[in-house]
Amino acid sequence: MTMANVAFLGLGVMGYPMAGHLQAAGHSVTVYNRTIAKAEAWVAEHGGALGVTPAEAVKDADLVMACVGNDDDLRMVCTGADGAFSAMKEGAIFVDHTTVSAKVTSELGDIASAAGLSFVDAPISGGQAGAENGVLSIMCGGEQAAYDTALPVMEIYSKICRRIGEAGAGQRCKMANQIAIAGLVQGLSEALHFAEKAGLDGRAVVEVISQGAAGSWQMVNRHETMLDNHFDYGFAVDWMRKDLGICLDEAEENGASLPVTALVDQFYKDVQKMGGGRWDTSSLFKRLKALD
Repeated sequence: MTMANVAFLGLGVMGYPMAGHLQAAGHSVTVYNRTIAKAEAWVAEHGGALGVTPAEAVKDADLVMACVGNDDDLRMVCTGADGAFSAMKEGAIFVDHTTVSAKVTSELGDIASAAGLSFVDAPISGGQAGAENGVLSIMCGGEQAAYDTALPVMEIYSKICRRIGEAGAGQRCKMANQIAIAGLVQGLSEALHFAEKAGLDGRAVVEVISQGAAGSWQMVNRHETMLDNHFDYGFAVDWMRKDLGICLDEAEENGASLPVTALVDQFYKDVQKMGGGRWDTSSLFKRLKALD
């Protein structure tokens, strides 16, 4: 694989290890983070360089990867003061790993195209552990040629990376991912809650039912921490509600019926009211226990 100049914008729990994988693979990586101390820590650990602004970070980049918080954060790093788009060289590719609305993807994709840039929406799934271990799932939208160029770089921190369709298809695929997770976690929470109420050993129950049709990643990886009342593993409730809001807004546009998703979103709202905004998404189980 040809080594590239890569900029990575956003060094949160996902972006920090993802950028590290790129540097370790031999790419020349320049990082930007809103809190500069995090970027300084990354450079101290991995090498590479840092940019004080997005524009400074991307000026020599062939590929710019972003993993920030939400629509507004993405707009800021792309088109805000000292934003990336103002300094990227013509023909460079912007790859957005943030989970955002299809609306902002379309908006920024059009701006990028007018500036002679390519834009690939490439949201990720797999959580912090997936980022640290380089086994994320990446779902992409955008032009085939831009995707093909970015793919070898994305493969460094993914176990599967697929182009789903044109611009926005990646974000809509991620919406389907979050819709599926919401229902699965609620179902698992209810199953464990029922088992406890029935006087059964939850671990023994999962050992059996996980081998059949009820089995899921959530069941295998989260049932023990749920039963132990530990909810600091993985994706936070605050972020899940942001994502489910995006799903529900999109469903309003396309006419999809999401009754279970809407209900689980309200259950997560209850968790927030319990003070659990930073708990992981499996805390739906804690909500059920609180209702006892």
